[in-house]
Amino acid sequence: MNGPTSRLSAGMIFLMLLLLLFLLFALDLLSGSTHLEMRDVLASLFGSGTEHGEIIVMQFRLPKALTAVIAGAAMAVSGLLMQTLFRNPLAGPDVLGVSSGAGLGVALTLLTLTPLLSIRSGSPLYGWSMILAAWAGAGVVMTVIMTVAARMRDIMSVLIIGLLLAGAISSIVSLLQYFSNETMLKTYVIWTMGNLGNMSYMQIKILALAVAAGSAIALLMVKPLNALLMGEIFSKTVGVNLKRTRLILLATASILAGSVTAFCGPIAFLGVAVPHIARLIFSSNDHRILMPASAICGAVILLVSDLISTLPGSGQIVPVNTVTSLIGIPVVLWIIAGRKGIGRRF
Repeated sequence: MNGPTSRLSAGMIFLMLLLLLFLLFALDLLSGSTHLEMRDVLASLFGSGTEHGEIIVMQFRLPKALTAVIAGAAMAVSGLLMQTLFRNPLAGPDVLGVSSGAGLGVALTLLTLTPLLSIRSGSPLYGWSMILAAWAGAGVVMTVIMTVAARMRDIMSVLIIGLLLAGAISSIVSLLQYFSNETMLKTYVIWTMGNLGNMSYMQIKILALAVAAGSAIALLMVKPLNALLMGEIFSKTVGVNLKRTRLILLATASILAGSVTAFCGPIAFLGVAVPHIARLIFSSNDHRILMPASAICGAVILLVSDLISTLPGSGQIVPVNTVTSLIGIPVVLWIIAGRKGIGRRF
């Protein structure tokens, strides 16, 4: 995308996406199993609504919408980093086993420590133990991957090791599930479905800080990311330190994906699908455009997924992980088929 016309077009697309994001955010506040008029939602946001309305809007809908925006942006940027690093269109946060590591931490907590220590469900200790366990699991996997990456020159070997780690972790979790009691097993299965609605404002603040830190690092890596698209030899000739760049990108992607998984549970396929949607919309591989584009598209798609998951008028809530999978799988199949060459751009 070169020239004033292209820059103007990109600016207009960004403006349209931001307007769409704002519209979907507002719709998410208006949608739910309990019907509220727009004036009631606005009154609740400004502290002049009814007690019932303020509880619904301020304690459930607003935290859920904010979480969708933050988590969607984080997973999309994490996926973009992985796809560029591995030069593989199917790479994403799950491919390194970061999400699997977070799941193992939660499984160990829910299926062993929680019943052993008699931690009551719904207590602050219960919630934070799950979050800290997910962070710890993601951190352990990240440390293993970074150690391997520092010793190997072939980045595809790191990708394969990540897949093997994810498979091994899945086997351990299956073993824990087999020996767990029915109550704890049900709790863990619900966590694996993904949930945006159980976040407190303190948890949202912590998630936002973690995502902001990861996003800031990612923005600083735009030039090395663009160089990596041209191959390792070109990257070296322009002064990119490949080993250091790999470690930074691995750590950044793990921070973004691990934080979301810790607080919201696994959010499937966003990291793989959204960067390709951004590339299609902007017809560009320039990370100066793709980075913010992927973040906005990720937030938009997770808001759409949240709106679909609430099934307005039915009183039922579908797991958000199911909705993101239904949206992401066709995109992945499209990538594999190589439609319009998207799968051949790496």
